Amino acid sequence: MDCDAFYASVEKRDRPELADKPVIIGGGRRGVVSTACYVARIRGVKSAMPMFQALKLCPDAVVIKPRMQVYVDVSRQIRAMMEELTPAIEPLSLDEAFLDLRGTERLHGVPPAVMLARLVQRMKSELGVTGSIGLSHNKFLAKIASDLNKPNGFSVIGQAETAAFLLDKPVRMIWGVGATTQEHLDRAGIRSFSDLLRWDKETLHAKFGSMGNRLWHLARGQDSRCVRQDTAMKSISNETTFFEDTTDLDLLEGHLWRMCEKVSDRAKAKGLAGRVATLKVKTAKHKIVTRRVTLRDATQLADTLFRNVKGLFDQLDHGVAYRLIGAGLSDLCSEVEAERYQDLLDPNAAKRGAAERAADAIRKKFGPDAIVKGRSLR
Repeated sequence: MDCDAFYASVEKRDRPELADKPVIIGGGRRGVVSTACYVARIRGVKSAMPMFQALKLCPDAVVIKPRMQVYVDVSRQIRAMMEELTPAIEPLSLDEAFLDLRGTERLHGVPPAVMLARLVQRMKSELGVTGSIGLSHNKFLAKIASDLNKPNGFSVIGQAETAAFLLDKPVRMIWGVGATTQEHLDRAGIRSFSDLLRWDKETLHAKFGSMGNRLWHLARGQDSRCVRQDTAMKSISNETTFFEDTTDLDLLEGHLWRMCEKVSDRAKAKGLAGRVATLKVKTAKHKIVTRRVTLRDATQLADTLFRNVKGLFDQLDHGVAYRLIGAGLSDLCSEVEAERYQDLLDPNAAKRGAAERAADAIRKKFGPDAIVKGRSLR
């Protein structure tokens, strides 16, 4: 199940006056498009497109800053509906997931197609968002089917018709085949699945490595991957792109703190902590620089994350302008493993941690703006 222009759909649901208008979810002219509604997509706007380019194509678009917590809440409600059908759910993002419905017909008394139709009907009537269904006998084909008839689509690829369905389709339909891989395939004369069928497995592997072996199986509609219910989250990160490149260290520090707060909030919400702190910046010349530090003890505190990534930032060349800054936590573990030991080199760390958790409690009771740090105002 893949929601249709999810972020934009939620915004149109909450602001009915936008129903027929082109809506773009993103941040500023220097950012990128997170989601575009289908009205904007008709004009050529796509996800991950630079915002300035999107606004050239669609100058009358309504640009809305993402409201991630709202989208997360709707996603959780959709997930609860899915769990009524099957426990075997593999989320791909907030708005997309694989469901394994084998064996559920006896439980629910209706075939999977009916259950999925009821699911999207409930999503529309109860949550005000639509989704497209792809039903097939493996993940590869289900993913393809979900994209065939968007928005509000429902497509089925049966096992018996798989070979005929794939034969004339372009290989760019394969999930994970990007521009670079497509270029290599084009040079080899492989543009459709029928082209792939002319290659034997050994030759494909010799030319494309492990991807060649995967291509051989997918050309025949074969995909043995299971729906994995509990794929562990590997990292939590947040970044922001500025309206204008900046060398203002005070401003950069304020942005870095806000990114650390967002990462910390997500870690706390999920009951997680991280042992590795990461800094990411992009210069005005589009050079991406990433620095990491392994922490003495796992953390979920914004204060601890900020102090570590700021230390990494202080080591960079401050004679250049920056257009993006971000922070992250990785090597994740349970929050019970966080801040277990007292830092003898920083005797005030425990006090700052207690103050941060007290501030969290105040914000939870009185709202996110009830208490803020001065550096967040920079």
